[in-house]
Amino acid sequence: MHNLVERMKNSDIRALAKAITMVENDHPEKLTLMREVFSMEKNAHFIGITGPPGAGKSSLVNRLITQIRSEGKTVAIIAVDPTSPFSGGALLGDRVRMNEHFTDDGVYIRSMATRGSLGGLARATKDALRICDAYGFDVVIVETVGVGQSELDIMKVVDTTALVLTPNSGDVLQIFKAGIMEIADLFVINKGDLPGYGKLKALLRELVMMTATENHEKAIIKTISTENKGIDKLWEKINEHHDFLYATDEGRKRRSSQQKHEVYELLREEIWRDVKGFIEANEDFSPIDEDSDPYQQAIDWFQKWKKEGVN
Repeated sequence: MHNLVERMKNSDIRALAKAITMVENDHPEKLTLMREVFSMEKNAHFIGITGPPGAGKSSLVNRLITQIRSEGKTVAIIAVDPTSPFSGGALLGDRVRMNEHFTDDGVYIRSMATRGSLGGLARATKDALRICDAYGFDVVIVETVGVGQSELDIMKVVDTTALVLTPNSGDVLQIFKAGIMEIADLFVINKGDLPGYGKLKALLRELVMMTATENHEKAIIKTISTENKGIDKLWEKINEHHDFLYATDEGRKRRSSQQKHEVYELLREEIWRDVKGFIEANEDFSPIDEDSDPYQQAIDWFQKWKKEGVN
């Protein structure tokens, strides 16, 4: 692990890619790697871009990369794609949309499959963010899969969450019912030249007024990513939110909550790995069939693990 981390310190991009692959594949030495990575933390700005399919998230991120690079800042993109339930693979189409940045040494694009994870994020996304931060990127953007109400996990791993919507989208009403409206730090109305922009903005403004705090009001930004319009304003508002977090107690509370959630997640992973390994190595467990009571079986197995499997 030490050699891999040293290579990352020397800006070896292959070491960065290998480290992310290790956490994706749940390598046995993952925790050892992440302990070393955590000590290299440099406080990159973590940004989440989420919203329903077809909202133009990838095109928006592509323009945002250009805006960030114009300021001389480096940026990594973690594009989380849905996994096929049949092959286990993912389309990973975001790389195609961002191909103009492939030759830029200040940009790193990594697609990650969800591999069945709920919440719109791959299970290893948080670790990948930390690795990109340790490598030295100034900004790390997470673009989620775009599955509407399941996107709530994004708030647990980033500083600023931007929810991308489009006028006259059939998904808008469903999204308004979901908690995702509450976790967004700012709203982006992309494809703002389409009919229905005014109506959507009015709905969002009403929501913002209902949820505004004394210190912070969520911004609503109009963009047309295909024409590169509004991207500078979006970047400005993202930075304003970042400054707000670090100038107020809100940022400290959010980081503390995220840290607590991360510890719980790591504990769940370790416990599940232990339980699963114990079950698979023990022939005394009764087989699961269509007549099994799954609730009682889960209770029996868990009690057996507590009695015999916990060292």
